Amino acid sequence: MPSTNKTENDISFSPTATSLPLSVLLSQVLVAFTIEFDNEFERQMPHSTTRHGSTPGVPHAPWLVSLVMWSNCMQFVGEKGVRVGELENLARTRTNPNGMERWGYIIVEPDPADSRPKPPRCDWVIRATPAGLQAQAIWRPLFGTIEKRWHARYGKSEIKQLKESLCAVVRRIDFDLPDCLPILGYGLFSKGEDGELRALGSGKNQIGSSLPLPALLSRVLLAFAIEFEREAAFSLAISANVVRVLDEKGVWVRDLPLLTGVSKEAIAVVLDFLRKKGVALVELDPSGKTKLQIARLTAKGRAVQDEYHTLIAAIEKRWQERFGAAAIRAIREPLDGLVREPAAQLSPLFQSLEPYSDGWRASVPKPNTLPHYPMVLHRGGFPDGS
Repeated sequence: MPSTNKTENDISFSPTATSLPLSVLLSQVLVAFTIEFDNEFERQMPHSTTRHGSTPGVPHAPWLVSLVMWSNCMQFVGEKGVRVGELENLARTRTNPNGMERWGYIIVEPDPADSRPKPPRCDWVIRATPAGLQAQAIWRPLFGTIEKRWHARYGKSEIKQLKESLCAVVRRIDFDLPDCLPILGYGLFSKGEDGELRALGSGKNQIGSSLPLPALLSRVLLAFAIEFEREAAFSLAISANVVRVLDEKGVWVRDLPLLTGVSKEAIAVVLDFLRKKGVALVELDPSGKTKLQIARLTAKGRAVQDEYHTLIAAIEKRWQERFGAAAIRAIREPLDGLVREPAAQLSPLFQSLEPYSDGWRASVPKPNTLPHYPMVLHRGGFPDGS
């Protein structure tokens, strides 16, 4: 661990040679918490999945979704519902009400109290279905449940220190940050359509330690991603995951999920985008011995990869200057203790990833690593793009 005998104004702190970048540490802890949270939700909530069937005896159960769908939608759907046009303002990020309606959690319809013959959709009301109400009742206490597990597993004082350190940085970020990472848009960018987050409105941001750990991790990580994406040609999600592990010689496409911790469905989206942008080539085994595909970087792709490594280091150094080396160290140290090493057999985080025997993750290969940036897609918001 870095020495702690430094003052707040000392900005010479830098990660050790074996330490992961700050953005990766934040990402992997957030992903691990989310997967454990999702596994518990899956155990308690009747649900259906595309490949793994439905909860026995509940043939019309809602489709299974991840924590993000609570954070950007369901937490704002109260007893009286919420207007369509208000939801994104409350969530402070893009949402997916069409998906949540299709999956069985909400219903979107004109307000019965609105006497206009054809009110615009923005004035329609989102209400929870019976399944949505059941999901809300399960989601609400789960944050506390998983945090208590982490207290017992990783140390109460360590988790408390991490939350306090994250709060200290969040209080100094002048953006209206959501409680979760956004659903990634075109090019898998985290930034909004205008490329910026909204300025912080008075009283709009809850920044106390009462915020759950994943919300604090998300806010700090999103601020980092926005800064990265202001300067980089490609998103942090693409650069940190797929571009990072490719080279000019080629990597088997089938190996990319194990190398990145990202689902094969998300990998397919990324490779298609990189191919169109001239960053990577995807082709059949050039030896002709198999029908497998390989992916390799072009010269442009190598430049994108170099930019990623250079820029995340530069942003972390800026943050030491902006927030103080002690503030960044106070975040890094507990994160380093949680992640330790990215490999499954070495990282304490993998204790959080063990699925229930009847959970869908028990029937798929266990990850060797966790994403270097969460891959939150419209597919339900799972942090690895599943």
